[in-house]
Amino acid sequence: MTAVDPRPGPQAPSLLARRNPTVKAAILLAASLATLGFLDPRPLLVLWALAVVAVLAAARLPVRTLLLGQVPFVVFGVGLVAINALSRPGTPVVPGAPVSVEGLTIGVALALRGLVIGVLTIGFLASTPPRDLMVSLVQHARLSPRYAYSVLAGHRMLAAMPARWATIRAAHAVRAPLRRGRPRFGLPDAGRAAFALLVTSIRSAERIALALESRGLGEGPRTVWRPVPIGRADVVLVLVVVAAWAGAAVLGVRLG
Repeated sequence: MTAVDPRPGPQAPSLLARRNPTVKAAILLAASLATLGFLDPRPLLVLWALAVVAVLAAARLPVRTLLLGQVPFVVFGVGLVAINALSRPGTPVVPGAPVSVEGLTIGVALALRGLVIGVLTIGFLASTPPRDLMVSLVQHARLSPRYAYSVLAGHRMLAAMPARWATIRAAHAVRAPLRRGRPRFGLPDAGRAAFALLVTSIRSAERIALALESRGLGEGPRTVWRPVPIGRADVVLVLVVVAAWAGAAVLGVRLG
């Protein structure tokens, strides 16, 4: 009998992950600017619902991850609603109340703009490997390799910071006095750990800068290993997004 490996094989990339990063970045920028033309909350609510469904389906993003990623945008949106509802003059929601209908409408519209942009940003980041993004920007957006690979190196440094922080904390915990059987970690300890993290990050940045400079980064044309092409599916993605925004604009006009 032939043994069957019970472990699942590598999962194929999602539909959104297979699209060109430069195209996705351009769509994100254009969609963010297009939301500035909407002042009615209803079309923005439709766009937010469509964006949530599209990101969940096309990026295979877990619902919990998307909800957690929306928390900062929700908090920011609540602040926008409160400020505009209380500060903008207009018809009171209730006679004698300090909240105006116009301020509440504009505040909700601004909050929904943030939520729409937030969903699209989460989908973009979750479906775009940093290396593919930088290579695609060099290929198609004509971004200088000096900037592209410097940004990529900085991104990898940021991604490694949590592990460095855990290592520093473990080293400090060995020498820290115990409190109720556990190492003490107060504000001075956090400051010392943060200073150590800053020093190690600066040293790593110096080493990375020397390595990039020694490879002649930015000196003349460079070839690209594993290029990221633009295909017909990327054009279809652009058309779908344009159609969604055009439909929302028509809905906004009909709703007045």
